[in-house]
Formats: sequence, C-alpha cells, structure tokens
Amino acid sequence: QVQLLQSGGGLVQAGGSLRLSCAASEVSGRTFSSSYVMGWFRQAPGKEREIIARIGPSGTNIDYRDSVKGRFTISRDNAKNTVYLQMNSLKSEDTGVYYCAATTTYSSLKRDYPYWGQGTQVTVSS
Repeated sequence: QVQLLQSGGGLVQAGGSLRLSCAASEVSGRTFSSSYVMGWFRQAPGKEREIIARIGPSGTNIDYRDSVKGRFTISRDNAKNTVYLQMNSLKSEDTGVYYCAATTTYSSLKRDYPYWGQGTQVTVSS
C-alpha cells in the first residue's frame, strides 16, 4: 500500500510560480519502489479531475497536458522518493485542487491510478 503525502500549493498572483511536492512511501515500511509511474492531476471547480503531467520510473518518459506545456515541469528524485511539479507563468485557469498519484502503468487515465495524495489547493488570482 502506497502512501503519497503532498506539500506546497497556496495562493499566487497570475504570472507567479509555485512548486508542489509529493513524497511517496510504503505503509508497510518497505522501501518504496521507483518503478511506479507518477502523475499530477488537477480538479478545477465543477470539473472532472484531469491529468496534468506524468513521468515514467526513470524520468525519461514525460508527458504534459497541452494547456500546461512550456509552463509546468514534472520531475522526480528517486533517491528521495519524491515527485515535483514546478508551475510557472500561472494563470487563473490553473486554479484547482492538485493531486499526485501513482500507478504501475504509463497511463493518462484517472482510473488506472490506484494511489492518490490528499490533494492541495492552488489558487491563482488575476
């Protein structure tokens, strides 16, 4: 059983930056496997949760949602069992609750991710 603990987020003005972190661990105390694919999802008010970015186990495979390309960067530090989402040039439409998630397949589908962080609010004021 994987546990994901998020940090970061908050209120920022449009054009500003934020960094989200997601620390992964095994509830059993065993070493967290770096073979998990990690994803960041966003749920805007009144909308479905959608994938923002995903990163493969080695960090070589990375994909972004078109609306965040060139502004957001996903990365991972396997030595720290942590994945990050650097968000630059934030826009009001980036407002929402952000979730990190883990899966064993390189999927963009919410239903393929069995493990989720607690969510963190990001609010971008215009």
